Amino acid sequence: MPIGDVRRFNRTVTERVGALNDHYLGRDRALGEARVLWEIGEDRCDVRVLRSRLEIDSGYLSRLLRSLERARLITVGASERDKRVRTARLTRKGRAERALLDGRSDALARSMLEPLTNAQRERLISAMRDVERLLTAALVHIDAVEPTHRHAQHCLAEYYAELDRRFDRGFDPAGSLPADLDDMRPPRGVFVVATLRGDAIGCGALKVHANEPTELKRMWVAPAARRLGVGRRLLAELERRAVERGSNMIRLETNKALTEAIAMYRAAGYREVRAFNDERYADYWFEKRV
Repeated sequence: MPIGDVRRFNRTVTERVGALNDHYLGRDRALGEARVLWEIGEDRCDVRVLRSRLEIDSGYLSRLLRSLERARLITVGASERDKRVRTARLTRKGRAERALLDGRSDALARSMLEPLTNAQRERLISAMRDVERLLTAALVHIDAVEPTHRHAQHCLAEYYAELDRRFDRGFDPAGSLPADLDDMRPPRGVFVVATLRGDAIGCGALKVHANEPTELKRMWVAPAARRLGVGRRLLAELERRAVERGSNMIRLETNKALTEAIAMYRAAGYREVRAFNDERYADYWFEKRV
């Protein structure tokens, strides 16, 4: 892998944005504190959400928050919704500081673009968008969870809602072949969730049978996270877990409205077969030897 190219790119970016400067954007704080102010936002943000978004350990985040509290830019206290949850809020001074940082960040961005020709600016912005998308894709984590986990339940609710919107006749889970929660937890199955900055953005599940092919169920990716390759990663992870459980064949059924999913299955080596169940919402049935 071209590790040297990645390291050189990282050095150039940190130098150009001033990430190594203790007085980021000419203020009396480093980039870390400025980023926390920005992430808290105009309203408030739970500390655990900040930690997930920034992907930093709790000790470092606590030090950043204490420094901002000493500067009277934020307050940290119990959430109004749940006293067990700590929430950070900007003070009036903090909101003014955040607005100032926003203005200086805009100025820094302009300073990057102004020396370039129009053609160079377009190339740079296009490249930045590609880099942002690819780096965001690299931040996605996929883990097995209990089907009752809040991330799993969020994904299932969004999955059902999307099917109801896209299917010609709507979608009623009660009218579909069952995939009960117990079917999607070991030893009878597995449920995996993709997360990005602490938010659930996709899911998929397996139903494992002793003497029959494994079933692929509940594949879904949030619309905002599509084009990041999350669906392909979920599919590959589920295939890997199926093999670990001794499966050599995976089956699935899907609806004609899910054109993106159908294209992904075909590209991943699934072949169309005759109907192997009586799923009322299915138009296509696929299988793959793994």
